[in-house]
Amino acid sequence: MAQWLAGLRLSPTRCHIDRVRQLFTLLALGVLAFPIHAAELTRVRYNNPGLTVDLGVGLWAWPLPMDYDGDGDLDLLVSSGGVPYEGTYFFENPSPPGSVGALPVFLAGVRVADYRTNAQVSHNHGWPPIVTTPGQRHDAFLTDGFSNPTDFGVPTDKLYASAGRIRARQWKVADWEGDGDLDLLVGVGDWGDYGWDDAFDERGQWTNGPLHGYVYLLLRRADGSYSEPTKIHAGGSPVDVYGMPSPSLADFDSDGDLDLICGEFLDGFTYFQNVGSRSEPIFAAGRRLARDGQRLTMDLQMITPTAVDWDGDGDVDLIVGDEDGRVAFVANTGTVSQGMPLFERPEYFRQQAEFVKFGALVTPQAVDLDGDGDEDIVAGNTAGQIGYVEHLGGYPPRFAAPKRLRAGGEEIRIQAGRNGSIQGPCEAKWGYTTISVADWDGDELPDIVANSIWGKVMWYRNAGTKAAPRFQAARPVEIDWESRPRRPEWNWWEPGPREMASQWRTRPVAVDWDSDGLMDLVMLDHEGFLAWFRRVLRHGRPVLSPGQRIFYCSPESVFDRQHRAQNDQPGLLRLNDGWAGRSGRRKIDLVDWDGDGRLDLLVNSSSASLLKNTGSHEGVVRFEEEGPLSETRLAGHTSSPSTADWDGDGQRELLVGAEDGFLYWAMPARVGP
Repeated sequence: MAQWLAGLRLSPTRCHIDRVRQLFTLLALGVLAFPIHAAELTRVRYNNPGLTVDLGVGLWAWPLPMDYDGDGDLDLLVSSGGVPYEGTYFFENPSPPGSVGALPVFLAGVRVADYRTNAQVSHNHGWPPIVTTPGQRHDAFLTDGFSNPTDFGVPTDKLYASAGRIRARQWKVADWEGDGDLDLLVGVGDWGDYGWDDAFDERGQWTNGPLHGYVYLLLRRADGSYSEPTKIHAGGSPVDVYGMPSPSLADFDSDGDLDLICGEFLDGFTYFQNVGSRSEPIFAAGRRLARDGQRLTMDLQMITPTAVDWDGDGDVDLIVGDEDGRVAFVANTGTVSQGMPLFERPEYFRQQAEFVKFGALVTPQAVDLDGDGDEDIVAGNTAGQIGYVEHLGGYPPRFAAPKRLRAGGEEIRIQAGRNGSIQGPCEAKWGYTTISVADWDGDELPDIVANSIWGKVMWYRNAGTKAAPRFQAARPVEIDWESRPRRPEWNWWEPGPREMASQWRTRPVAVDWDSDGLMDLVMLDHEGFLAWFRRVLRHGRPVLSPGQRIFYCSPESVFDRQHRAQNDQPGLLRLNDGWAGRSGRRKIDLVDWDGDGRLDLLVNSSSASLLKNTGSHEGVVRFEEEGPLSETRLAGHTSSPSTADWDGDGQRELLVGAEDGFLYWAMPARVGP
């Protein structure tokens, strides 16, 4: 673009006049794309008064239930770190004063404080709620948020000295021995034995250790100082859950002493019954909370339970945050069976709809899925789901609540399980779906092609109608490999003879690249190079060929400088040369961004970056890096760029999914038909 505009500085010749005319024509048509200012990227709204959806913040919910507005009922504050939504948000409980029992529909969230990781609130009888962060308490939280903390005066080096790599530091206060003062409990998530990624053997067995989740006790002395930290024991051994313990000390079984419930980095709860007394607690070995003979679990993982009597019935419930920003009420039934308190299954809170959200690290595509002439949203997320957000018409666009798509009669939910993530078994409930919607089988119905945490490229055939899509169960995207199927070198598993194994979490783009009427695939190959997987007819049957590395960028491009391996051909477009967990993660899209008839490349960056297609010669396609299309930072891990045309003017605007689960759109300035 800069080179094109440089031509305007030539002398006023006929060429110069033609360039000026071209410039104003392109500007008038709106197809000349300049970088979008940060203010022009806005969250996509539902624009649907009366709609209710799951209450949600950004990436990872740290719930702080309390009566924030002083009207006598419990509100919900949630601290969340998802970029760019990060902050602490107040969801007002609009129930009439004195209402108990029923779940409210909360008002939309209002940002009231900065984000604090490991934010906790402790509810103790006779004490106001006390908000804590690692090493600090926030007694003025209701008025000052986290801005005026008081240090506990505990040297954290002593507290964490015996641990390895620490990722959770959860400080709570409770009257441990019933003497009238508040002692300290600290939950520590220790990753020292776990390491990180790439530790599977050839059978898919994890060769490193597990996560650890310890709970430390520090008793308050008469002078206000605290004792040396000691690990809390249960059943004769230190309390040790699977990372991130989120300890809550309360009388869960209503027998007069305080029991312990811990969460974990995955999805379950462990109950430690106090078999001692109120003044001398002794804990039995941990048991999993269960319901109807099955473990009580949350929908996702990285759960953050907090104990409080939410429904005012006299027993202690759990308010639990999920990794995708939702928060659930886990009600204590008040019944005890075999020494275990019985809880209901999680019920996720609802709120008045404001911004469109689908999980975390949302990966959207705007496409007319239901054949009514406007573009809906289809998207993946960290949970491994694929969602559908229907466009209900009008402009600005009005959307329905997200629905989780089903295939083969079951909800689509790709999960890593114990060995599907290169980063190990602690990611068992993640799926990281990223999708492309296109007519893959040539029957004029939109199908879904998906990649995930596994790196297995699958597709879901649409066997419904244009107005009512119905998807069949997943099947592999098949490639006619010339020899042994290719796969990332670090994969412990081998793909099937015709299966496609790409790098994990990278988007497949279904596109007829060579305009021959057959749908191809453009995406990262097993070594991180952008490749064209061409469809050809073989014996009258369409067959996908192994990837061809036909894409190049200018040698001075950041992609060439950062990702060129020692013997790579200069300029060959390699979007990721990372190993194992650092591989993949690329979200791309192909769109004629500047209206010149060639498909340009959008690549995830802090928001989205443009690589302009400058043409092809002898089978080589060259891109020129144009840089970011927005100054807004949408990526903590990755963003997911795509485009939408919701005003129906034929021009595509930037649409980006962020790690906070919200969608960000370069909304045109005009409003109206």
